[in-house]
Amino acid sequence: MPLSTLLVHTAAALQAVRAGRSLNDVLDRCPPAARPGTQALAFQVLRRLGGAQAARQHLAPKAPAPNVDALLTTALALLWPGDDTGARYAPHTLVNQAVEAAKQTARASAPFINAVLRRFLRDRDTVVAAVQADPVAALNHPRWWIDRLRADWPSAWRGVLEADNDHPPMTLRVNARRTTPQAYVARLAAAGLEGTVVGPHAVRLGRPAPVSDLPGFADGDVSVQDAAAQLAAPLLLGGGLPPGARVLDACAAPGGKTAHLLELADLDVLALDSDADRLRRVDDTLHRLGLVARTAAADARQPDTWWDGQAFDAILLDAPCSASGIVRRHPDVRWLRRPTDIPALAETQAAMLDALWPLLKPGGRLVYCTCSVFRAEGDAGIDAFLQRQGGLSLVGRPPSPGHLLPGPDNRAVEDAPDAGASPDGFYYALLTKPLP
Repeated sequence: MPLSTLLVHTAAALQAVRAGRSLNDVLDRCPPAARPGTQALAFQVLRRLGGAQAARQHLAPKAPAPNVDALLTTALALLWPGDDTGARYAPHTLVNQAVEAAKQTARASAPFINAVLRRFLRDRDTVVAAVQADPVAALNHPRWWIDRLRADWPSAWRGVLEADNDHPPMTLRVNARRTTPQAYVARLAAAGLEGTVVGPHAVRLGRPAPVSDLPGFADGDVSVQDAAAQLAAPLLLGGGLPPGARVLDACAAPGGKTAHLLELADLDVLALDSDADRLRRVDDTLHRLGLVARTAAADARQPDTWWDGQAFDAILLDAPCSASGIVRRHPDVRWLRRPTDIPALAETQAAMLDALWPLLKPGGRLVYCTCSVFRAEGDAGIDAFLQRQGGLSLVGRPPSPGHLLPGPDNRAVEDAPDAGASPDGFYYALLTKPLP
């Protein structure tokens, strides 16, 4: 497919994200033939968006029409120094193809785009140096996001931001009912793929590959799941639950943690999610893996609409959050979120904890997790919950995994993934309900 066509789709995706739409939704509506190329370019544009926007403002202080601005910013991001996606194309090819893209969508703007991009190529080092004084341009995150991370993690905030702009690893969860990570690495090697064991059930691929190329994927031998997300099921199970134990997986979609629980133990699992469409992905995942769980589309905060009155032996609450720990997989998240989202999400998380805690048997275990690196969605929220409950404390040595920061220097705690896994950012708290 011509690069100019991919640039048209990528600029449209950027314009949609700027208008508040998620990149996944935009890509779902992209023509199938253009989707892979558009996603690759859009990911890189969003990882360089702070610098590209500042460069556009520097080179053309008067903002052009939104569609023209999106195309111009897209091209600037792909021309940015160190951009490995754009490096597949010679700079002048990118400029020429951006001009061709303009002719397809806003013909009158083609000379303007050509002039701005050629000036950027001519003065690139000077322009980049000028805009890098702005933290948003230098770090490619909104200013409020940078400030919050700096306050939460005074010694680690910059490393987290840098990890957000990296390409994430592709990590697999090996089905413990079928095989072992070591045996699966050998199967990968036989298929010409490189893999490394990075956890009890985790294998990191040397380079990402389509799931259709993974041996046994269609048969349920393996699933795609980050190493940090693979902590949830073993943490909830602890020393083991009796066969048939009642387990609630609240906010279960798309089903990775539900499946991991059932791969490790024979349980009576209720997978709950408020989004009926996303809940169907849980059913699809379980079907591929040959596993069975009950599913229900309902709001975890309203047990009277779905709970049968029988207490659960264990509860996994993977609460809705900012997704600030998985920005490298979803680079649009940082640009979609607003500062007011964090306290609103924290309020939802607190409401879910308060609603589900009474449903747990005395002596039962509850694991609370979020894919967030913000303390408001992690230890601050759990501290507030412990104060509301009174006399309750975290479980573990040290007390629960806590915050895991993205990248190879993930916080070294007892239950953290192997450093070679380069896991996503997560928060985990393990709570046990006191006996009467």
